[in-house]
Amino acid sequence: MGGWESSRVLVLGHRGYSAKYPENTILAFKKAIEAGADGVELDVWLTKDGEVVVIHDETVDRTSNGNGKVKEMTLEELKSLDFGKGEKIPTLEEVFEALPEDAIINVELKDVDAVKKAAEIVKSHNPSRVIVSSFLIDALREYRKYDRETRMGLLIDREEVLSQLPALIGEISLWSINPPIDAMAILGVEKTVGAFQMARAAGLKIVLWSLNEELYYANDNLVRLGGLFDVLIVNDVERMIGYLRKLGLR
Repeated sequence: MGGWESSRVLVLGHRGYSAKYPENTILAFKKAIEAGADGVELDVWLTKDGEVVVIHDETVDRTSNGNGKVKEMTLEELKSLDFGKGEKIPTLEEVFEALPEDAIINVELKDVDAVKKAAEIVKSHNPSRVIVSSFLIDALREYRKYDRETRMGLLIDREEVLSQLPALIGEISLWSINPPIDAMAILGVEKTVGAFQMARAAGLKIVLWSLNEELYYANDNLVRLGGLFDVLIVNDVERMIGYLRKLGLR
């Protein structure tokens, strides 16, 4: 693993190696790294008692044997739940401590209230390995109040956001845009390539994620993007690494 400096396409396990292990758990994160991923992507919320925990949804219902809203529960209450295979909900600090020093960690902000504490944790754990991302522009703005240095990506879930890019690039010093590969099916290849070329010309990196992972492999989509991406976020780490090797991108 060479972290960011690598010239190859980087692969991050989406909520860890979530194709095979319980998502957003230390087990899934460790298994992603063992399988050859350059790092992991995870989501954060703030608990009732002010701790930053790693979980995607607003509630624990889908991923644990409990129910309730994360923000209405204490860390102790959350830690009493089973998130699959006996795994407990990790704090952001625990993830930093569990993974190798050079493993990339993409912290997706789901909760504006978690921003201040998340920034403190990032800053005290080698921020050069981190990219902070969010769909919430307000969360990214808030994060920048505490940390101007760490890489930042704007998650894109609708085309309208693209028009805000020129203003945002400078304001929150964006490192990347993080669009879904699914956009290709909606925008078409030409429009997608055009948008990515524009972003690249503005000095931005492209971090791809997917709602439907098959779209990475369908219609030679990645080939048709002609190398216009830097990082891929995937559930199935081994499948993607094998595929990129076949394409000569890894």
